[in-house]
Amino acid sequence: MTARKLTVVQVLPALQSGGVERGTLEVGKHLVEHGHRSIVISSGGRMVAQLLAEGSEHVSWDIGRKSLWTLRLIPRLRRYLRENRVDILHARSRMPAWIGYLAWKGMDPQTRPRFITTVHGLYSVNAYSAVMVKGEKVIAVSEAARDYIVRGYPEAERGRIELIPRGVDPSEFPYGFRPAAQWLKAWQAEYPQLAGKRILSLPGRITRLKGHHDFIELIAKLRAQGLNVHGLIVGGEDPNRRGYAAEIRQAAHARGLDDALTFTGARGDIREIYAISDIVLSLSTKPESFGRTVLEALCLGVPVVGYSHGGVSEILRTLYPAGMVEPENRARLAATVERLLETPVRVNPDNPYTLANMLDRTLALYEQTASSLKLAG
Repeated sequence: MTARKLTVVQVLPALQSGGVERGTLEVGKHLVEHGHRSIVISSGGRMVAQLLAEGSEHVSWDIGRKSLWTLRLIPRLRRYLRENRVDILHARSRMPAWIGYLAWKGMDPQTRPRFITTVHGLYSVNAYSAVMVKGEKVIAVSEAARDYIVRGYPEAERGRIELIPRGVDPSEFPYGFRPAAQWLKAWQAEYPQLAGKRILSLPGRITRLKGHHDFIELIAKLRAQGLNVHGLIVGGEDPNRRGYAAEIRQAAHARGLDDALTFTGARGDIREIYAISDIVLSLSTKPESFGRTVLEALCLGVPVVGYSHGGVSEILRTLYPAGMVEPENRARLAATVERLLETPVRVNPDNPYTLANMLDRTLALYEQTASSLKLAG
């Protein structure tokens, strides 16, 4: 393992919001804290200010744009990597990965950086997505992601795959957390309709795959059975899919749930919303590679009921098997939620999915691959 200062470049489309973006900032901060140089290339966004404040550098290129024009960045990136003597090039998304891979391929194998990719999503298996397994090391963020790589891309040698699960900071999401009295007072003033209700929350951006129709049917079914529940849909609308958001609101209205379902929009206090929820739901209709919202809620000790596929299944199996439901089985979903409301089951406090573990293992991978580059050179 090398003790020398590393220069690491991470590439992704933008730094607006999201789990991939948050992970990029977390890795950048960890690099800086350990004396390394951290650079991020993206088109920018609201998270750039935090990235810079934490000691990383930002290069503003529209590297994620799906256009032939983006290919012009290949020689530019190759030159940048050479001039900055970059040790690690880490690609986190498909279009930036193609630019990075093609730039890297055109460099001297004796002096070019090590190329690492992270499979953050269970993409469609095709030639475009295949770039995510072209890294000299390929990070899988979950067992589900690792299995996806092995099944979809048998040409990817297993020795190149590194399982490094995502994680959260237990100091940010402490077990047993309770919101401050001042927050509770403001929350109750903003949402008086929640008083005395059992709160069921569905966090995540309002996109079609998040299972909002199943959530609406769940609330309707439980209310019909006499349970005093109220549903929270917590997340912003996708500007490109406003029609879907309108569809969801109409579906709730058609089921007579105007007084039983609240759309909060995007919120910066998701931890507090988890904490006042009786149960958090995860109802994605397609398997996700990890399931950060599930882990965040469980870290607080808040029960989660979710469709047990993809990375969500792994987290629930480890921390809260009582919340596992066969995907898209609405009857079982309602029965499970009703049972847990009546007879709560404690969440396992022993969480192995920590941010510190993820960061330490990522840095170790950087150092090990940089050492092998030094030896090869």
